[in-house]
Amino acid sequence: MKKTLKKAVIAIGVLFIVIQFYRPDRTNPPVDESKVIFATMKVPEKIESILKRSCFDCHSNSTVWPWYSNVAPASWLVIRDANEGRKHLNFSRWGEYSPSKAASMFNEIYEEIEAGRMPFPPYLIMHSDAKLSPEDIQAMLDWAADEQDRIMEGNGGG
Repeated sequence: MKKTLKKAVIAIGVLFIVIQFYRPDRTNPPVDESKVIFATMKVPEKIESILKRSCFDCHSNSTVWPWYSNVAPASWLVIRDANEGRKHLNFSRWGEYSPSKAASMFNEIYEEIEAGRMPFPPYLIMHSDAKLSPEDIQAMLDWAADEQDRIMEGNGGG
């Protein structure tokens, strides 16, 4: 039994070392500051703080990569989540969104926060500071709804 356990531990150790050589790209694409949400619209200071603290790691090109994003297999999950988050919503590319796309994004922000799906619950395990307080949630919901309404009014309702 001890011999089998020793072989299993060695095999797992070797596998752990081997998987470190598969490293998906952990990048932050260039940021055109003129397209970042803060440059394209007036964002209240409280909302800016919440976005930077709770959203930007997955929804911008300014991800702060934690130490464990260098260690497989955790790195694979972290990189995948950041890339997927950027595909869905990217505050660094906000200036590229049409008014209808921006309105849709505000609707999605509202729905995801209201349902408790954002910030992404697994992200909160290692980033407890990103957790939204009830006041943060209400501020984000109010902001998203107000901005969506503003855009829709400015576009003749759609």
